[in-house]
Amino acid sequence: MTDTPGWASPGSDPTPEGREPGASDTAGRPGNGSGAPAPQPGPQPQSPGAQWSGHQPPPGQWSTPTGAPGQTPPPGPGWSGPRPGAPGGYGGPPGYGVPGYGVPGGYGAWGGPPPAAKPGVIPLRPLGVGEILDGAVSTLRTYWRTVLGISLVLAVVTEIVAVLVQGYFLNRTTTKASLGDPTMPPGEALRLMGESFLSSVILGLITLVGTLIATAMLTSVTSRAVLGRPATLGEAWREARPQLLKLLGQMLLLGLLGLGTMLVASLPGAIGFLAGSRVAGAALLVLGFGAGLVVLMWLTVRFSLAAPALMLEKQGVMHSLRRSAKLVHGSWWRILGIQLLAGLIVGVVRVVISIPFTVIALIVGDDGLSGLLGQNGGHLSWTFLIIVGIGATIGVTITLPISACVTVFLYIDQRIRREGLDLELARAAGVQGTPAPAGVPGPVPGS
Repeated sequence: MTDTPGWASPGSDPTPEGREPGASDTAGRPGNGSGAPAPQPGPQPQSPGAQWSGHQPPPGQWSTPTGAPGQTPPPGPGWSGPRPGAPGGYGGPPGYGVPGYGVPGGYGAWGGPPPAAKPGVIPLRPLGVGEILDGAVSTLRTYWRTVLGISLVLAVVTEIVAVLVQGYFLNRTTTKASLGDPTMPPGEALRLMGESFLSSVILGLITLVGTLIATAMLTSVTSRAVLGRPATLGEAWREARPQLLKLLGQMLLLGLLGLGTMLVASLPGAIGFLAGSRVAGAALLVLGFGAGLVVLMWLTVRFSLAAPALMLEKQGVMHSLRRSAKLVHGSWWRILGIQLLAGLIVGVVRVVISIPFTVIALIVGDDGLSGLLGQNGGHLSWTFLIIVGIGATIGVTITLPISACVTVFLYIDQRIRREGLDLELARAAGVQGTPAPAGVPGPVPGS
């Protein structure tokens, strides 16, 4: 019976039958009732080589570890042989301080797993919160020409439309004379309300289209940044253009889903009001509105990864929604926390950028601080609108890429954790010899 299945000490013979592993050498000791004993050598000094059996070569033929006691070369992966200086077997006392069988740390004591490959802005392994935020900032720094170019175009277009809408349409419906004039004809009031609604719709559509294009192009740039590949405006547009209609359909579907959720939640309160019970109707309306907000938040996080799933997997709208729900499942609170943190950072940055422009607008307005309101007493002056719009443009230009990158990195992180996407990314980036991390399953069938 050998020491270990499939392994034996170099130069040793198999253990004779009838001898237990770990038993000390008794072949040369006198026994009771046995034949003439063999001549016995004198007491041997206790040294690392003195514990080997008599069948072993002399100690001088073995290379002993160099260095001070307490050091030993690393054992072979997955094996831990008997330690020099201890009797052969499984339970000998420590010789050089190397862990024996069943003791954790025997292999890891000589070095941890190799670092994850990082061909681009993030390491190819499950990401922490700091790595997600750092990856977003690194993408902004590394690809600043492409990223800021995309967000700047969106910000300029939307802010121009917002300033025009605010100056031409909304000011007409917010004057004190109009709001407090009891003699205003009903037709005039309806006309002003229609203009206000139309201007809001125009601004919303422009913002939707701009956000749609910017999201698609920034997702393409971020996917290239993960692999460390160059990204230009032309390449980002060519990759994003085929998916724009699908992305528009996805945004509209999610918008209708959110609107329907709030309408259904408010329905009991509306019925109570129509039935004549104002108190009960108001209570139901408040409760329903609160419940609707909770459901709306749950749906928002559940489908928050649908846009990168649609853009990067090149699938349809419904498939992207199912993929997002599948990836978010079990990590809802984590994704919500990261998105709230990113949103808080983005909001603080925008406020910090806009404050100086707002102060300047108040100072250099038409009549100093009174320039906030125009000469007619209710209009926002053009000077104020333009200066504040410049500050808003700068804020959106800087923060929009961060928000888009965080969403894409959350999608990639969830796929790495659930499907081992890091291996595919490493192969796509040309990384050689990247070991598979322990405990990561392969791609989920049907994904």
